[in-house]
Amino acid sequence: MAHTPVLLSEAIELMQISDKCKVIDATFGDGGHTKAILNYNQTCNVFGVDRDELAATQAKIVESQYPERFRFLCSRFSLLPELFQNTEKFDSVLFDFGVSSSQIDDYNRGFSFMRDGPLDMRMSGTDTITAFDIVNTYSQKDIADIIYNYGEERKSREIAKRIVEARKVSSITTTLQLKNIINDALHNKKFSKIDNATKTFQALRIYINQELEEISSALAALPLILKHGARIVTISFHALESRLVKEWQRNNSNTIKKINKKVIKPSREEIIQNPRSRSAVLRGFIYE
Repeated sequence: MAHTPVLLSEAIELMQISDKCKVIDATFGDGGHTKAILNYNQTCNVFGVDRDELAATQAKIVESQYPERFRFLCSRFSLLPELFQNTEKFDSVLFDFGVSSSQIDDYNRGFSFMRDGPLDMRMSGTDTITAFDIVNTYSQKDIADIIYNYGEERKSREIAKRIVEARKVSSITTTLQLKNIINDALHNKKFSKIDNATKTFQALRIYINQELEEISSALAALPLILKHGARIVTISFHALESRLVKEWQRNNSNTIKKINKKVIKPSREEIIQNPRSRSAVLRGFIYE
């Protein structure tokens, strides 16, 4: 599937990109939001950040197109203060949480169960724990806890039990193997509109990449890199991400003010054109 940035025009509107402003795209991914920002204002500067080394390939293309106005840094966004400790503070920052289209579509990364691939799910090749390690070596209780805590899967214990039973016969090595084990655990019954394997795959991915810890750390550190009056825009795709953003705002309500009282969701037309946008919610804030 071709990469389509989610809630693109809505995000740019909330960011209020002005002349010569400095923007951080903290989740560069495939570069869609960055390119749109650079095209929206011909004088702004964008710094793209992404932990995925493969994102650097797309970043080089953007750098060649905007050599004076774009710079890429391969790093976790929880490290934003360290990355920009010697630079002038920023006017806006964008977070598009979760996994990128290129990561999903590359079956060798193991993020998706739509095609068979190795059980990896690492966003960075420098990380050590893979999905293979978890399903083949973690205890049944630990697997169940991960699936419940990071996937909010009610049937986590049944799934964990079936995983441990399956690996006694042979190692679980591929995404479709794991999907079939999950379906067997749930007796192939559908408990919601989403695929039975969705929540388990989400849980493993979040745990492996420490996504929730990354979000909490990055949001807490924003005052170190933002100017007063700066705009903060977040795009969340599930309840765990949204919960962290809402708690962060409530805990800092004296300095972090909402721009939009209600979350902004994709239009029906966007969801039809880009089904992956269906669960996205957009929030905007001002750092006062």
